[in-house]
Amino acid sequence: MSTIEGGSGPRDPRDRTGHHVEDGGHGATEDLLYDVIRRLWPLHRTIVRAVERELEGTGMTAGEHALLDALRAQGPRTVPQLARSLGLDRQPVQRWVNHAAELGLVVTAPNPEHRRSSLIRLTDEGSEVMRGIQDAEAAELRRSLADLSSGEVRTALRVLDRLGEEFRHLADGSRVPPEESGNPEKRGAAALDATPAAIPPAIGHRPPAPARPTDRPSHTERPAR
Repeated sequence: MSTIEGGSGPRDPRDRTGHHVEDGGHGATEDLLYDVIRRLWPLHRTIVRAVERELEGTGMTAGEHALLDALRAQGPRTVPQLARSLGLDRQPVQRWVNHAAELGLVVTAPNPEHRRSSLIRLTDEGSEVMRGIQDAEAAELRRSLADLSSGEVRTALRVLDRLGEEFRHLADGSRVPPEESGNPEKRGAAALDATPAAIPPAIGHRPPAPARPTDRPSHTERPAR
């Protein structure tokens, strides 16, 4: 990790997990960063399992939850823009969009910037579903993580954004300027994909939830009304 900048380490010789930490210096900071990186994959899998448990009976997958959360936070987006903000290929995102449309949670909307590339937006039902899920999640976070200060959380976000920049650079040779860190709109400034999303322009009601997809086809399909 020679490209990661160093910084001053914690004064306490042990961190919150009980690991011994040297005071200050590049080596101590890099050791701590490696500890962060080692925790990311199991943390991600644990979060996915927790979200899947929350979504039981809804017909939604954890990936579709992430999709709807992105739409709620960022507003209407094209499929390529959503894929970039989620750090994924377009194909799985398109499958999530198709299935969310079948559930009546998203629809297409005209894109004023590109007439051949539709925007995906939440329906009223999609917004209501996400509001209910996130209210429950927020209540649980307040209950279980009340000991964390807003300053600690901001520091965690800054570290994760910097790690994201570094590993994007290592993965594809590009480097995102620090002021654009964590900003999907600026990172997604590339040209829009011209292929329209294959979902209906409007859905009047929510059909019965289909079985959760495990290996849905990657080609674009128009879901049944």
